[in-house]
Amino acid sequence: MYIPDSYLDELIASDIPSGIDLTTHVLGIGAQLGRMEYYTRDAALLCGTEEAARIFGRFGCTVVEALPSGSMLAPGDVFMTVEGPAAGLHMGWKICLNIFEYYCALATKARQMVDAVHAVNPLCEVLSTRKLMPGTKPFDVKALTVGGAFPHRLGLSETVLVFEHHLTFYGGLEKFIADVPQLKAKVCEKKLFVESSVEDAARLVEAGVDGVQLDKVAPEQVAQLVPQLKAINPHVTLIAAGGVNLGNAAEYAATGVDGLATTCLHFAKPLDMSVRMSTL
Repeated sequence: MYIPDSYLDELIASDIPSGIDLTTHVLGIGAQLGRMEYYTRDAALLCGTEEAARIFGRFGCTVVEALPSGSMLAPGDVFMTVEGPAAGLHMGWKICLNIFEYYCALATKARQMVDAVHAVNPLCEVLSTRKLMPGTKPFDVKALTVGGAFPHRLGLSETVLVFEHHLTFYGGLEKFIADVPQLKAKVCEKKLFVESSVEDAARLVEAGVDGVQLDKVAPEQVAQLVPQLKAINPHVTLIAAGGVNLGNAAEYAATGVDGLATTCLHFAKPLDMSVRMSTL
């Protein structure tokens, strides 16, 4: 996955708006050469070293060694070593530490959920929703994919997902069901998905929709519904959504659904990581 230079430059500009680390400048130590090691105090799934290396390159620093995103870390592990002028090391220090602490946490949480789901249903995938913190999308998506999850929808232009609000403007469920063949013809290269209640799911599958998203339906109800819907169309995609979290993900996966759409992966307590600096 590629995160644009412009996004990294925005992160830098937000922390160094005038292009100078005033503390390092006042102390007169900016030109001294040094070495910095990033290490973790928590077990973690690593994310973000590729972008950190690009950030440090802007400050005239060299990455001596770095583990790739997706590496498993144990407490105490050093995962990135950087050398360069003290001014560059200090300018990149916290920007990159924030990336590591926040997005390693998301990657780690995603991996925990994916492992729990695949342990009971290897064919069920964990899907992250669009309900993420504004401005965080590039690193958020990277972290969750590093953790083994997939984006549910990257944006409104990606797929057709019909909600009750859409049907309010369209003319209601009955009109929509009647028009499914024509609507599918309009998006012949894409899938037509609909969020549905338990009561309407079978009718939608019979009408020919490609997928049904069951929102806020209890696992025991989903377990009863899945075989009924698959009997109508074995190829229909069934997604459980609404309230899916680490505590119940395995239970939902065991119902036989094809995917779990969840928002919980966008939020995790930052991990405890730090740096050691020394002069060269």
